[in-house]
Amino acid sequence: MTTFSADPAKVPQETPLYVAFVQAAVYDAVVGIDGRYEPYRFDARAPRGASAQAAAVAAAYKVLITYSPYAKTNLDAAYATSLAQIPDGKAKSRGIAFGTLAADNLIAMRANDGRNAPISFTQPPAPGVWRPTPPGFLPMAVPWMEAVTPLLLRSGAQFGEPGPPPALTSDRYTRDFNEVKAFGSMNSTVRTADQTSTALFFSGNAPAQYNAALRDQMTVRHPDLVDAARMFAAVDMSEADAVISVWHAKYLYGFWRPITAIQLADTDGNPATIADPTWTPLLTTPNYPEYVSGYSGLTGAFTRALADTLDTENLHLTLVSTAVPGAVRQYDTGASLRDDVINARVWLGIHFRTSDTGGVDMGERVADWALEHYFGERDHRDRR
Repeated sequence: MTTFSADPAKVPQETPLYVAFVQAAVYDAVVGIDGRYEPYRFDARAPRGASAQAAAVAAAYKVLITYSPYAKTNLDAAYATSLAQIPDGKAKSRGIAFGTLAADNLIAMRANDGRNAPISFTQPPAPGVWRPTPPGFLPMAVPWMEAVTPLLLRSGAQFGEPGPPPALTSDRYTRDFNEVKAFGSMNSTVRTADQTSTALFFSGNAPAQYNAALRDQMTVRHPDLVDAARMFAAVDMSEADAVISVWHAKYLYGFWRPITAIQLADTDGNPATIADPTWTPLLTTPNYPEYVSGYSGLTGAFTRALADTLDTENLHLTLVSTAVPGAVRQYDTGASLRDDVINARVWLGIHFRTSDTGGVDMGERVADWALEHYFGERDHRDRR
């Protein structure tokens, strides 16, 4: 995650995709040697006695260096350090070769997958339609994400069309509008200190936050290499497909953000929404459409994939904020985390509640489908 997050050629919204590439290759390399679980997309027979640890290191390195060559010096050093911990011999060399093959397979498979395609958001401004927001008035970030080939799903539209956002004159939209206007304002008089604290806790980088929590699970669960590879692959690949699905909905519906909706409420045809041309949110609005929420989609995918992988709702999560230094929270269940994120994005003033609940639901459905179709135990007769 750190390598991709620091990559000057990438933006935060696309990092889950590349993290998933790494974990997919590592998973295929490890299970190709161990044989405990069904492979993802690399059903090659591993050399007898190959080291799964060496394969994991080699697979991760090859994917990382391919997609973030800027970090070659650091990656080379980390690669050498990791391999130095494995005894030299045929097992090590065979593992390195097999892991590299797994990575090469993943890289070839992801060629021409829609990344960086020349797509832009073209809907003309109108009531309910997204447009660039202050202060930067930037165009939509990574619009091509909506057309990227998913890793697990059949298409980004499989769960990417949850139905349109509420009509501007509907009761639901009116409730959502008035809630975020009151609680999400920079100068809100009704948002409590605790609500502000929760909002700011979830105002940073969701992929980085959840990957740190996933690494913490290693100290909580103590999985072996194979189960760890499965856990990381299932969670990170579900998150990547959730982002693709979310972006499909964002691009398809192109719904306006609260700051635009509130400042231009006199154009929405709804007498129950009152315009405030000076309204600003607690958090600067991200530069992409509102519906559905990406942070919420990631949260749904993260919690559901982890629960499905571990076969328990008792996740015992430790989360560290990437926006508030030193802020740490504990969550026993995914449901409690999902509730906080849904509320936080409203209290930050950047989402309507319907978008948050819709995002969580989409992420959960992506993860459930992924775990139903991938990462299952291999028939014992085919164990390597």
